[in-house]
Amino acid sequence: MKEYVMGNAAIALGALKAGVNIACGYPGTPSSEIIETLSKYPHEGLHLEWSVNEKAALEVASAAAYSGARALVTMKQVGLNVASDPLMSLAYVGVEGGLVVVSADDPGPISSQTEQDTRRFADFARIPVFDPSSPEEAFEMIQDAFEYSEKYKTPVLFRPTTRIDHGYASIDAPDSYIPKSFEGFKKDAGRFVIFPRLSYKNHGLIEERNVKIGEDLSSYRFNTCEGSSFKKAVLASGVSYMYAKEFLKDHPDIRLIKVATAYPFPESFMLDKLKGVETIICLEELSPYLEEQLLKLAGKHALDIKVLGKISGHVPHMGELSTDIVKTILIKYLDLKEDITPEDDSLPKLPQRPPVLCAGCPHRASFYAVKKAMEGKKTYYCGDIGCYTLGNAMPLDMVDTCLCMGAGVTMAQGFSHIDDKGKAFAFIGDSTFFASGITGVVNAIINEADITVCILDNSTTAMTGHQPHPGTGRNMMGHVVNAVSIEKILEGIGLEKIVTIDPLDLKKAIDTIRECADIKGVKAIIFKSVCIALERSDKKCEVSDKCINCGKCIRETGCPALIQSENHVTIDRSLCSGCTLCAQVCPVNAIGGANE
Repeated sequence: MKEYVMGNAAIALGALKAGVNIACGYPGTPSSEIIETLSKYPHEGLHLEWSVNEKAALEVASAAAYSGARALVTMKQVGLNVASDPLMSLAYVGVEGGLVVVSADDPGPISSQTEQDTRRFADFARIPVFDPSSPEEAFEMIQDAFEYSEKYKTPVLFRPTTRIDHGYASIDAPDSYIPKSFEGFKKDAGRFVIFPRLSYKNHGLIEERNVKIGEDLSSYRFNTCEGSSFKKAVLASGVSYMYAKEFLKDHPDIRLIKVATAYPFPESFMLDKLKGVETIICLEELSPYLEEQLLKLAGKHALDIKVLGKISGHVPHMGELSTDIVKTILIKYLDLKEDITPEDDSLPKLPQRPPVLCAGCPHRASFYAVKKAMEGKKTYYCGDIGCYTLGNAMPLDMVDTCLCMGAGVTMAQGFSHIDDKGKAFAFIGDSTFFASGITGVVNAIINEADITVCILDNSTTAMTGHQPHPGTGRNMMGHVVNAVSIEKILEGIGLEKIVTIDPLDLKKAIDTIRECADIKGVKAIIFKSVCIALERSDKKCEVSDKCINCGKCIRETGCPALIQSENHVTIDRSLCSGCTLCAQVCPVNAIGGANE
């Protein structure tokens, strides 16, 4: 049955075809749709979960893989950092059933803190990595990844990038899915209980095994070579291969080599395909991994070959490649007479559209309330990963730091310990609180920090597509479960001052913030208001003739529904959610209507 699907859906369908028994993950763009797709297809015998974080997801999946089941774990590249602790040990312990860890890389970066390269992590952990170049290939390759994982009893990394995850293609999806049958866990403490002596022994076995895997991958079907023997060749991986193929369709004699398994590097395959080649250029996104492998190969085998790429300065180090960028690179590299199309200066430039908090977003009200409450005081505002990172934008300007998930809570502590004159605030969302914020609050309590923890509870994981989390009362199996209470968690770890308020009640919010900020120690304010994408009011705010066109509502809140016209402020009714923050800010009470 042909289906036209997103790349992430293709990965999910491939996993179903492979008989996956359990799929765990933590939502992160560009990988989030994999588990969401699995939930939409018949999945009897398949356990699905959004785990509390990536580390938990991999550990749950590991037990299943120890039992002989096929397990899938999904995350983005920075999530792999969180999962690295169990992953590094799993590389030494090994698995019985297939264990595939999808780590979606984000060249650009489009929606991430880093441009890190999962291929590097595969090399670091000494485990295989598969690098698909299209959604169609991802569908097939995820099935191969499970096979290789079981064949060599090792976890395997699967590295799609944003353009693979979010591209579309027609897939031959099967009509039904049969989970793999498995025997179950067989106790063997000598294997599954990791000790230094066992790790030492297994490290040597891993290095021996990887040589065999490299030889095996030299005949892997998605490591390919096109074009006749030619002095100049092109090496590509991932979506960069598709960009190169698009250009070279008019130059079929040029040798185009694709490596879909960057680690262990398929040496025999490359040595064979490099025969007669004098110069080769490496087209790859993120790090110059293939380029470095070729340089090592050339040195090891005394090859007289010139290797070009990022290191040589022929390919950009940062950002994504594209068909136009690759075309420009290859025209220069191949000394072709084709013109490099210049940018058309006559065309109008695309307008700049920086990301902003949605009109009516309760996070805007939370930030604004803290800003007004702390006017004139020395403050430190530590942000975190989520929609609320956008609180850094003007006119709010309420995020001084943003490092990684959970760091807002702990960085605020650092400021409190080195400056007892300033007021330190930590902003963290409800999903992020469960993922990586709880330990930070415990750390603050036992180390006597003086901070105000602001938990922005909008009842969802909004940034990545409104996935459930422990506080929503439902899971990915479709079951209603007891919602985990943030208030009770805070009480249980010893926090004494906990206040829950509606951020859209501006006066009460400001008064509460001032009260908490003046109390020494760790305090928590839970700003509770549902994300407007989940519950949107039909009521709208309206501007009356009282408006003096002072622009304070726009200047202080930055709400995109507010428009400064020539004579007075107007409100875009298609954007307005009737939150009334603008009405509460207006100095002349010119805005109303939402609650009338």
